[in-house]
Amino acid sequence: MATPNSDQIAHWNGARGESWVREQEARDRSLAPFGEAAIARARPAAGERVLDIGCGCGASTLAIAAAVGPGGAVLGVDVSTPMLARARERAAGFPAIQFARADASTYAFDGSFDLAFSRFGVMFFDNPRAAFANLRRALRLTGRMAFVCWRSLEENHWMAVPFQAVREAFPSLPVPVWRGVPGPLAFADPDDVRRILSDAGFAAVQIEPFDHPMPLGDGGGLEAAAADAVTIGPTARLLADADEATLDRARQAVQRALRPHLKGTDVSLPGAAWVVSARASPGRG
Repeated sequence: MATPNSDQIAHWNGARGESWVREQEARDRSLAPFGEAAIARARPAAGERVLDIGCGCGASTLAIAAAVGPGGAVLGVDVSTPMLARARERAAGFPAIQFARADASTYAFDGSFDLAFSRFGVMFFDNPRAAFANLRRALRLTGRMAFVCWRSLEENHWMAVPFQAVREAFPSLPVPVWRGVPGPLAFADPDDVRRILSDAGFAAVQIEPFDHPMPLGDGGGLEAAAADAVTIGPTARLLADADEATLDRARQAVQRALRPHLKGTDVSLPGAAWVVSARASPGRG
């Protein structure tokens, strides 16, 4: 019998998790402005206990630990063994940081956290209402949550341009379903996000747009940008079962589509996210 989030757990413990470890520095550079916007909304304070959901390779965990100081504590939780191994390497010498390989949607937290935070780590739950109810129970009665998630495909040109190029090159490929399905676009609809959090026992939900350019290929030129684009986001899902010949044709199609966005060796397109915050609602969840 499948356990909750079993597909995602397998995904992030396989080749995808290993590739994120290899690409950690580039990924952190591209996602840093979005994580910083969410941390600014979360306002972690000195001495607080913070839960970092889907902490990955630990960038957000380290940033939050700097904010809460030696009197605080941060627990980074992720399902990916390879990514957590990298996070532990980076956090060596920081006694306020701990990590746990666990599914945040079901893990029995002790209810002691002041803040639950996530940088693009909460869009992958099979049952988001149950997951957020569990995260609500991880918080003190006065606790709060903040996270950042992607908006729609159409608003995220860094996803949409490569995706459309592959669709035009391979019109017979089935288009994945985004809404209600775990993945990068699962929280694109703010009304869905608001309902999920309210049902899970959160109140004072605020959802604000945050826009920032998203680089592809980490400054390695057009070929690197195309290779990057076909391995992340909805384009990767579109090509999930593709053979190497198809992938090569897809990369070539994406290179052509990205060429107008090349400046020197950099390729960058608009990125669009929601920065979400909420407070635990006493007596609920």
